[in-house]
Amino acid sequence: MAMQKTAQANFQITSKVVYVPSESKPEQGYHFFAYKISITNVGNSPAQLMSRHWVITNALGSKEEVRGPGVVGLQPKIQPGQTFEYDSACPLTTSTGSMSGRYFFVAESGESFSVDIPEFYLVAPLALH
Repeated sequence: MAMQKTAQANFQITSKVVYVPSESKPEQGYHFFAYKISITNVGNSPAQLMSRHWVITNALGSKEEVRGPGVVGLQPKIQPGQTFEYDSACPLTTSTGSMSGRYFFVAESGESFSVDIPEFYLVAPLALH
């Protein structure tokens, strides 16, 4: 008997991060990172992204949690084979940190499920020395 794939396995999430020097004030402990998230529906049924939960951790281990409806003011319905991309940003008080979290979806069947957002790192170029 074949294992049935869960709805969660039907979404792939990737991230790209850029440090934004023009928006950052390192001497004041303000580091600004822009990031792009791509959410791809690799399954065969559409689902709507309803909300998000982020955990943002700075270099000192201090965590900030952010919850809210949708992403960038949208609750996109992502069709099979479709990728939804959005840009957002995160200020940090340290020059390095990380973000991870989860998106909450509703499938066409009415089933609710969540998809983990793989952790990604925020690293200011100066922090590498």
